[in-house]
Amino acid sequence: MTYATVMVSLALDQPNQARLQVAGELAERYEATLVGVAAARFAPPLYFTDGAEAQRLIDQEEASVKRCLGDLEAEFRAATRTRGGRVEWRCATDFPTRFVPAQARCADIIVSGGQSPAFSDAFSLASPRDLVMQVGRPLLVVPDRINWLDLRSVLVAWKDTPEARRAVADALPMLRKARDVTIVEIPERDDDRSVVMAGVTDVAAWLARHGITATARVCEGDRNETAAAQLEKVAGDVDAGLIVAGAYGHSRFRELILGGVTQYLVTQTARSVLLSH
Repeated sequence: MTYATVMVSLALDQPNQARLQVAGELAERYEATLVGVAAARFAPPLYFTDGAEAQRLIDQEEASVKRCLGDLEAEFRAATRTRGGRVEWRCATDFPTRFVPAQARCADIIVSGGQSPAFSDAFSLASPRDLVMQVGRPLLVVPDRINWLDLRSVLVAWKDTPEARRAVADALPMLRKARDVTIVEIPERDDDRSVVMAGVTDVAAWLARHGITATARVCEGDRNETAAAQLEKVAGDVDAGLIVAGAYGHSRFRELILGGVTQYLVTQTARSVLLSH
């Protein structure tokens, strides 16, 4: 398995340099086609006028959106000018969370920026929390402060769920490039530790059959800490440059309202994250 097509989702009024850098690295590393994609729509004001004035405002704002999309294309072209391989650009005046998932059919992996904890504009930004649920492809979330894809140490945040199994399989090309791979599970309060360790060891053995040496580990952190806090400590311990995880192993409603590992992963700023759902 490899990545033959890497797609990078760009956003209006957001820094795009980090995701462009990492997407370009991925495309070069796997000799893949690099596809840039962006979409935005005119966001109507809360207080609207009518008649000719309304049409003038609509035309003016739609033209502004098209200019911004043109600027994003220019940014994409400039960032990929010195890279080898094939590049494509796709954009539309549409909702990003509708257009980007539709284009994902042509890609093996989608690169996105991180998610600010603040409210995001659905007219101009495809949130990674939404994308991971819709694209049907692994999503590589790249925080704005990241300037390269660090695969020296990769942490697999394991939970015996379909999402986590899919994430590890989707990450195989990157895991093969990693110097160190650690698989960690954070047990629930009532979990049998021996059963948990057996599961993590199974995953390590499966990776070994793919030529990947991995260390199996069960977290021994404070049970009073959240799973996200414990995962952050382990990531710091192993100096992880990338975390691989299944997205929304619990219900999405529970994670969005109460917080959870996925919410932490898309808002933290220290390392890239590969998510699958």
